[in-house]
Amino acid sequence: MASTDSTLPLFARAESYAGRVALEDAAGSHSYSALLEASARVAAGLLAGRPDLAEARVAFFVPPGFEYVAMLWGIWRAGGIAVPLAQSHPAPELGYTIGDADAAIVVSDPASAALLGSLAGAANARYATTAELLGTEPAPLPELSLERRALMVYTSGTTGKPKGVVTTHANVQAQLIALIEAWEWTEADRVLLVLPLHHVHGIVNVVLCALWSGAVCEMLPKFDAEETWSRIAAGRLTLFMAVPTVYRRLIAAWDAASPERRTAMSRGCRKMRVMISGSAALPVATLEEWRRISGHTLLERYGMTELGMALSNPLHGSRKPGFVGTPLPGVEVRLVNETGESVPPGTPGEIEVRGPSVFLEYWRRPDATRDAFRQGWFRTGDTAVFEDGSYRLLGRSNVDIIKTGGFKVSALEIEEALRAHPAIAECAVVGIADPDWGERVSVAVELGAGAELSLEALQHWARERLAPYKVPRALRSVRALPRNAMGKVLKPEVARLFEDRAG
Repeated sequence: MASTDSTLPLFARAESYAGRVALEDAAGSHSYSALLEASARVAAGLLAGRPDLAEARVAFFVPPGFEYVAMLWGIWRAGGIAVPLAQSHPAPELGYTIGDADAAIVVSDPASAALLGSLAGAANARYATTAELLGTEPAPLPELSLERRALMVYTSGTTGKPKGVVTTHANVQAQLIALIEAWEWTEADRVLLVLPLHHVHGIVNVVLCALWSGAVCEMLPKFDAEETWSRIAAGRLTLFMAVPTVYRRLIAAWDAASPERRTAMSRGCRKMRVMISGSAALPVATLEEWRRISGHTLLERYGMTELGMALSNPLHGSRKPGFVGTPLPGVEVRLVNETGESVPPGTPGEIEVRGPSVFLEYWRRPDATRDAFRQGWFRTGDTAVFEDGSYRLLGRSNVDIIKTGGFKVSALEIEEALRAHPAIAECAVVGIADPDWGERVSVAVELGAGAELSLEALQHWARERLAPYKVPRALRSVRALPRNAMGKVLKPEVARLFEDRAG
């Protein structure tokens, strides 16, 4: 390997695993040494004779696989800030991210050259393909430090325009070390990636945790239920991480399989040491169905783009539905009221987080960055309560906490109750402005096949299970709830369903 960079711990560890398999994708198996060599070539190509990218932003549009990781590592080794672009986003959203990040370089696989080359031109950015960069001869690379800006991941934009969340190499490393200690990653592990790689769930929790540990990461280009079950049934995986939407699709595929196939699927699950769910609330029914199929009680955890993971249920020990555990190693968590004072156990409060994993800044948004912190604590905007030694999420303060008739109610708790209705396959509860109630509880539902449901019938059913002020006062039936790439329901879009009707 012809690199002379001052190696960050991530790359130093990769050198120690040189002969081991790091990744498996559609092209085959790739060693840690191959990944280091490829990323050195990418870095040299990005530098193009310069000594250091000096935190220039490099936006890259590359499908999951060996080339994705070579690109991510190459950007870092050249001294740049990696800005991963979403494979699922349309051109206007990609253009927004490239422009907002002020990307100096845009990279894509050759198959996407026409689209990304055009977007790069519109942003006055240099454009290159992965093939060009991987064909570059290695060259001396810059010295790097952990304090350098490393990664810019964009928020999902559920409460406004997406913001670039900037983390340093030190932030990313702290996130990795916390998860590896809590979930006991080792070189013997093998994990399957089914998540998109423009969010920390896929980038940090799956890919980088595996590579820091010397483990193997199998990478699918995108989630496919049948292929995922084939990998699970093969019995080689030790960990699996996904979002609730993925688990629901896997359950549906299991239900549709033959008895013999089901046996192989379930046997493969039982060979794993842990299965994890996150990025959206996990319905109790999904947890119970998955436990029946797999023998695993899914490990729920809590995190955000701005801080990686903060809370996790125990790897060993009991896990309660709806609870997200306790702080990860090195992470401090507190619950506060509206004036920033800590609240006692049993009292709902906003989650605030402090520690080395918390992000550096929102890109070129100093006011938003300042407002996101209170006395050194990051204000998550999420509400939780500490009960029985664990944190239980109540929802997003601005979308999941509904103030109706003088009461504060959790949309997540109402949703959990409504999912028990025989006609409801899935639902999302929002608060809509109301002159009498302040906000009225409103629910959008996906109905089961052939099912019908009226507001009157739902209210009659709900009154036997919910306090009067929690009973929905408006109902919309939709074919599919609006979701982002991680399967999280977009509550502002749900609210617009009711606002449009009112208009």
